[in-house]
Amino acid sequence: MTDELRGIGASLTDSWPAFDNGVEEPRPLPAAPLPSVRPSVALLTDRYELTMLQAALADGTAHRHCVFEVFTRRLPAGRRYGVLAGTGRVLEALPHFVFEDAELAYLEQNGIVDRRTLDYLANYRFSGTIQGYVEGEVFFPGSPVLQVEGTFAEAVLLETLILSILNYDSAVASAASRMTSAAGGRPVLEMGSRRASEQAAVAAARAAVIGGFAGTSNLEAGMRYGLDTIGTAAHSFMLLHDTERDAFASQVASLGPDTTLLVDTYDVKQGVATAVEVAGTGLGAVRLDSGDLGGLAQEVRRQLDELGARDTKIVVTSDLDEYAIASLAAAPVDVYGVGTSVVTGSGAPTCGMVYKLVARADSSGVLQPVAKASANKASVGGRKAAARRYGRDGYAVEEIMVTGPDTAVAEWMPQSDDLRPLLAPMVVDGAVDSRWVGPYGVANAAVNHGMVRAELPRSALRLSDGDVAIPTVDLRLDDLLD
Repeated sequence: MTDELRGIGASLTDSWPAFDNGVEEPRPLPAAPLPSVRPSVALLTDRYELTMLQAALADGTAHRHCVFEVFTRRLPAGRRYGVLAGTGRVLEALPHFVFEDAELAYLEQNGIVDRRTLDYLANYRFSGTIQGYVEGEVFFPGSPVLQVEGTFAEAVLLETLILSILNYDSAVASAASRMTSAAGGRPVLEMGSRRASEQAAVAAARAAVIGGFAGTSNLEAGMRYGLDTIGTAAHSFMLLHDTERDAFASQVASLGPDTTLLVDTYDVKQGVATAVEVAGTGLGAVRLDSGDLGGLAQEVRRQLDELGARDTKIVVTSDLDEYAIASLAAAPVDVYGVGTSVVTGSGAPTCGMVYKLVARADSSGVLQPVAKASANKASVGGRKAAARRYGRDGYAVEEIMVTGPDTAVAEWMPQSDDLRPLLAPMVVDGAVDSRWVGPYGVANAAVNHGMVRAELPRSALRLSDGDVAIPTVDLRLDDLLD
């Protein structure tokens, strides 16, 4: 034990009383204070973003004009497309990426950056430009889903925040899309809050809705983003009461006969009979949360019909993922509830997105392409434009990656009707476009995803391993000029 640790131990035990048996026991200590909720998100970052800034300020390169791009080198194993989510949250966070007194004091007291850097951070506001794929869009390896343009100092500070949001949200939305596709039009509900940290749960609910989910159990997500919320009762409510009948009667009295009754706490067949007896044939739904869901759904549907509750729906939950949902396609299931699998990306909890510098001004102020050449991590230098090509049947056939001289790429627009440009402006000179944020942004993203997923070839929706849905084709503008 180090002297420092011995000192800490001594200072703690000095306050403990000695009991008759000679054993010292701790006296009760006050509860730890709740962590302060601060409006700034500037420290949701890695230290090296600030140390790079400090060095660049010192050598004079901090104010060089730069272009950063966000992309993924590969999709998770077995995936044929990804779904972009989180750009709205990035834009919502941007005005709060400021270094206020508390953040600056922490950095100074811990010697993390020098005075010149502290002075720069005190006045930091992003004043650059951001464009990217519209939230809800599908993406493939190399797709430039987000471009951040500004000085190196402005743009480098955003790397960790942007990646932490986009990697998680896109992982959830990608999993959600596979699940809602497998559901074949039946509603899928998100109920995974208890399987994620409290703030990740809100983000996951938002991303799941973008991926096609119909609602969430998370009330904060409902309030913040205008999402439909769902939830009635758990097994603990059934066990609270003396009988299952008493629990059902209480729930129906409180919520009405259109509620969903959980019928598998004891015996499913008896539970269904009691549920209909208590709520009547107008019972909204019954929920199954265990056992052979496919077989039980068949039996419960038959029983409900025999009891005259033909309009009562069947909701199934219990560790569902896209494969379990697909296996229930032939069962008389009306609604699926998914928790753990969706909030953890169904086996792919990150999209592997990276934030790379692709162009920067040289000492004379001319923008030059730059690229990483490391083995297995090489990048393509220069600003990109992107478009999607469609066949005569309306299905997507190619992702077009446009490269070449910076000005030509920045000004490029498709010249044929079979190409759709993919980059849209989101921040101009520091001003956030309000179309992409808040409840409207989520609703817009969900509609957008439904449209673009319908444009993918049918093979893209298979859950089996296979190639990406469509190939990416390079289009170099200087080749066309030649």
